[in-house]
Amino acid sequence: MRRAALLLLALPLAAVADEIADAKRRWADSPHGPMLERILPPIFEARQLPQSKSTGARLAIQYCVQCHNLPNPAMHHAEKWPTIVERMVLRMEGKGNLGRLMADMMAGVKAPRAKETGVLVAYLQKNGQKPLNPKKYPEAYRAAGESFRLACNQCHVLPDPQRYTAKQWPAVVARMQENMEWMNRVVGTKPVPGEPQLRIEDINAFLAKYARQAR
Repeated sequence: MRRAALLLLALPLAAVADEIADAKRRWADSPHGPMLERILPPIFEARQLPQSKSTGARLAIQYCVQCHNLPNPAMHHAEKWPTIVERMVLRMEGKGNLGRLMADMMAGVKAPRAKETGVLVAYLQKNGQKPLNPKKYPEAYRAAGESFRLACNQCHVLPDPQRYTAKQWPAVVARMQENMEWMNRVVGTKPVPGEPQLRIEDINAFLAKYARQAR
């Protein structure tokens, strides 16, 4: 198994990406496939991983896609990733919170060794979401930042607006809308009585105001 893992890490990214296709074929043959597929939206691709040829990126592909679509390291901030990975490793070992059902769901899934887990956590932390500094952006907690705050806090910490330029943010926000729809979050495109409505134009306006300056 160790040799197989090392060989996998030595393969080009295109070959490693076959792991994703193999996982999806396993989902298709599993009665739990539809539930696993819905955990994360299928819009983040292997080629988009930061340092895509690094060992950390390859481990993310090798282990994470066994159970769900590929996660973006920026979906969580650095402080949160160790606990999440610890919980995921337990599930891969069939020891999760669903008892026998979890063991059935994880049939054929391999869990990383301790050393691999350490490398994976370090990679995810390095490329995790950079949280917004509330002292630097007090407007995020006022009326002008309400839609931004409500939308982003559904899935992760508030991101630093300077992560992208004003020109780049609209595409990122549109991608986040797709994520929220996939995970049945409040999106704002289809008003529902009694739910807070997210104004996408307000989100883009807030982010553009504090975005990183284009070079």
